[in-house]
Amino acid sequence: MKKSFILILYLASFILYPPAIIFAVEVTPRISDREIIEGLADIRGDIKELRAEIKANTEAVKQLREDNTDATKQLREDIRWMFGTLVTIAVVVLGFMLCMQWQMYRRQTQMETTLETRKDELSFLKSLIEKLLPPKGVL
Repeated sequence: MKKSFILILYLASFILYPPAIIFAVEVTPRISDREIIEGLADIRGDIKELRAEIKANTEAVKQLREDNTDATKQLREDIRWMFGTLVTIAVVVLGFMLCMQWQMYRRQTQMETTLETRKDELSFLKSLIEKLLPPKGVL
């Protein structure tokens, strides 16, 4: 059944679309050698223009790279300067703090020595007062 259906379809296609030789010939336009040479010259001119544009673009890219390199160098110099300033400020603050600590230490040692001398003086005065006071049962 299937084979017969396919065979009928195949035969119907030959009946509906008979194979025929078609004699349609398209005439090609005549192009002279001069036109071909002019076309090639135009193409060569376009190629030269494209090469010039590519060269200009290459130069522009090189210039942009140089500008980018210069900007990066300037940025690094600025960062170094700022870091140097920061380190200088930190050293100054640290020096100030150490100076203040040294002064505080000197004052503390002076106070301790005066307190020691006064303590010795007070103990001496106390012993003198005890010696000069009469005994408890006398008065």
